[in-house]
Amino acid sequence: MTTPLTILFFLLGLIFGSFYNVVGLRLPQHIPFANDRSMCPHCKNQLAWYENIPLFSFLIQGGKCRHCKQKISYIYPTIELLTGFLFALSYYTLGFQFELITVLLLVSMLMIILVADINYMLIPNKVLLFFLPFFIMMRFVVPLNPWGSAIVGAIIGFGLIFIIILISRGGMGAGDMKLFGVLGIVLGTEKILVAFFLACVIGSVIGMMLILFNVIERKQPVPFGPYIVLAALITYFYGDSLINWYFNLLI
Repeated sequence: MTTPLTILFFLLGLIFGSFYNVVGLRLPQHIPFANDRSMCPHCKNQLAWYENIPLFSFLIQGGKCRHCKQKISYIYPTIELLTGFLFALSYYTLGFQFELITVLLLVSMLMIILVADINYMLIPNKVLLFFLPFFIMMRFVVPLNPWGSAIVGAIIGFGLIFIIILISRGGMGAGDMKLFGVLGIVLGTEKILVAFFLACVIGSVIGMMLILFNVIERKQPVPFGPYIVLAALITYFYGDSLINWYFNLLI
């Protein structure tokens, strides 16, 4: 039963990933979700029903709008595929247990944030406020060990970025600070530190590569949210292994 259910979760992820694209694009622009059907961002023509099928529509149209023939951003199918993969990985890793709800909520929040930050360099407060009560509730249902780790993790995650903002005078945004605070509840004390370290390393490496290949200029602002998203996912799924590997090096 593991393989069929893993495939089912992948398909569910594709469907939800399509919705997260819409939320991430519309919420920062205050566009009502019930306003109209999805439309081409270039010519504003509404999409046909089959053009809303996750991934399938992108493939059958060759990555172009059928009306204006403009290329469709690869962000759309990438988010759908990534969400599908992460939903499948979540089930494959945890199976049917309460913590599966936590990680599916985490993936959902991070995918919306990824879309919003890539497009607008903004982490919407409404997204964090929507998911925060669910994470708090899940940490009562499935507490970390020790129990207070979620509270301390939230304080550390929020406090670290707050200090960086003060020292750098705006080198990071308030959205990053709030996001790390929410992640601290999910990851706990040790793993939020791992996530912070990984985000800094990933951001530095990718940033230097982008500058080296002239993709961005040296002082050009770039969204830090995607690095936090990647670091949080790596930490959630493989944080224990990374921590054990690190301490084994010290022995």
